[in-house]
Amino acid sequence: MRMSIRWKRFTRRMVRRIAAGAVFVVVAAAGATVALAASASAAPAESQRIDGWIRHALLVMQHHKIPGSYDGIYRNLMRESSGDVFAINTWDSNAKAGIPSKGLMQVIEPTFRTYHVEGTAWDIYNPVANITAACNYAAHRYGSIDNVNSAY
Repeated sequence: MRMSIRWKRFTRRMVRRIAAGAVFVVVAAAGATVALAASASAAPAESQRIDGWIRHALLVMQHHKIPGSYDGIYRNLMRESSGDVFAINTWDSNAKAGIPSKGLMQVIEPTFRTYHVEGTAWDIYNPVANITAACNYAAHRYGSIDNVNSAY
């Protein structure tokens, strides 16, 4: 089956947007076609994208008075997922119980729902939503994400 030139251009633009970190806006706009491309793009994120996600999360956290620093988030994010937005833990006790840790900060669904921060997406794979929910949980449990130095 031959792809039209318009479809090829559209696909190239979507892949570039996904690579640039705009996957969640694109998924909402274009549906399942882009979601498939997003899944194929699950390689570790570039440092620029991670920097942008953390800075965005810090703005949301500041608005909601959730403590945490860039360094605390970065340290935990890299330890938990190495920057892979679509990381899923398939081997720990949560995974064995049927609720694997997901996303940049390796949050389980019940924790994500409980500590979700208003104004962020309800998608656990959304980088800003995942980071802010994890930091909100860490703030309630440990005082701040800055106090978390191992799996939490």
